[in-house]
Amino acid sequence: MNYSKLMLGTVQFGMNYGIANIHGKPSFDTVKQILRIAVDSGITAFDTAAAYGDSEDVLGRACAELGISNKILIVSKIPPLPADIDPEKFIKTSLVTSLKRLRLEILPAALLHRETDIHALPILQSMIAQGFIQNAGISLDSVIYRDQALNIPLVQIPCNPVDHRFDAWIEQRIHHTFIRSVYLQGMLLMPEDKIIPGLAPYRRKLEVFGIPLKELCMRYLLGFGERISILTGVETPEQLTENIRLASLGPLPPEIMQAVKTAVPLLDETLIRPKLW
Repeated sequence: MNYSKLMLGTVQFGMNYGIANIHGKPSFDTVKQILRIAVDSGITAFDTAAAYGDSEDVLGRACAELGISNKILIVSKIPPLPADIDPEKFIKTSLVTSLKRLRLEILPAALLHRETDIHALPILQSMIAQGFIQNAGISLDSVIYRDQALNIPLVQIPCNPVDHRFDAWIEQRIHHTFIRSVYLQGMLLMPEDKIIPGLAPYRRKLEVFGIPLKELCMRYLLGFGERISILTGVETPEQLTENIRLASLGPLPPEIMQAVKTAVPLLDETLIRPKLW
């Protein structure tokens, strides 16, 4: 089984998440509807984390009830490593807990959730031989560890039409990349008076292409090749159906793709890293 081009984010299953989230945490029945649509549409890649409230438990229970656990690849994340606990013990305990919540015997993939824990990647990778996981990697938020992570088998990074920090990096990789922040937590889709100061002029540069911004964002990322999965979280079945429709449109034409890449310069991270807002 391979990771699908679309990846379903499930943080919303466990907590109220996202600046643009107006629906809140979905009910368990709604979660099952979303999962059924995802699987029936060929989505095999699912993202969660131990830190996402009870997302792992909700996802595991819903998958078990739907009988789809063997049809998907769940990627979860290890919480930030405490300074006063042996990292191997912490990682193993975290994996055991995640497996129990997800109702799995082995986790398809685990990522270090905090990029500064990159030094512990060999420990996480050792969990493959111990039978806890099948693949290991890391989630990045800044460019600090970008070069170190180039050859890590699985990496999650942010990217969208106003965030070009990882553009060339993605194209250099020979391994799979999970791309999040497709809509910059909704900032690229919200009314101009609702977005953070300083971002509006750059978003306006994307409007000149005459393509709805939601479509532009999705199709822009589809232009980064085959070794990617585009991670989008949803609160409703309708949101997922719309993301599936947008992905079906395929990448932007090459000339528009190039124009979008050059429309917005490399921005300061204070504008494009939600953690810094």
